[in-house]
Amino acid sequence: MALYEHVFLVRQDVSAQQVEAIADQYKAVIESNGGAVKKVENWGLRALAYRVKKNRKAHYVLFNLDAPHAAVAEMERQESLSEDILRTMTIRVDELEEGPSAMLQKRDRDERDGGPGGRGDRGGFRGGDRGPRRDRAPRREAEAGDME
Repeated sequence: MALYEHVFLVRQDVSAQQVEAIADQYKAVIESNGGAVKKVENWGLRALAYRVKKNRKAHYVLFNLDAPHAAVAEMERQESLSEDILRTMTIRVDELEEGPSAMLQKRDRDERDGGPGGRGDRGGFRGGDRGPRRDRAPRREAEAGDME
C-alpha cells in the first residue's frame, strides 16, 4: 500500500469535539476500505493566509495514512461533500514521519518561549547584547545646504 500525508481544514465555528468526531469519521472510511491511519494530529484553530469560503480561521488536522489509492479517493470524495470541510490536501510520501510533525514542534517551541513570536528571556527588544554603538562621521553642513 502507498503512504500518504493528508491535511484537511474544518470551519472555525465547529467545536473541538466535533473536529475529533469528523476525524474519527474519516479514519473509519480509510479503515473500512483496507487502509490504516498511522497518526492523527490536531493542530488546533489557526489563522488562514486568506479567506476560504468566508472563514478567516480553521481547525487543521493531519493524517498519516498507509492505504490504497481507492480508500484515499473515497475519503476525499466524502470530504468534498461535507460543508464543514474547507480544504484538503493529500501528498504521497516515500516514508511516514515519526514523532510529532513540524507544526506541533513549532507550537511546543512557541509555548516554551512565551507565546507566538515570544522571545523567552531575551526581553522585548532585539538589541540585547550588541555592544556599544559605533560613532558616525559628523554631518557636514555643506551637504545639508545643498539639499534645500
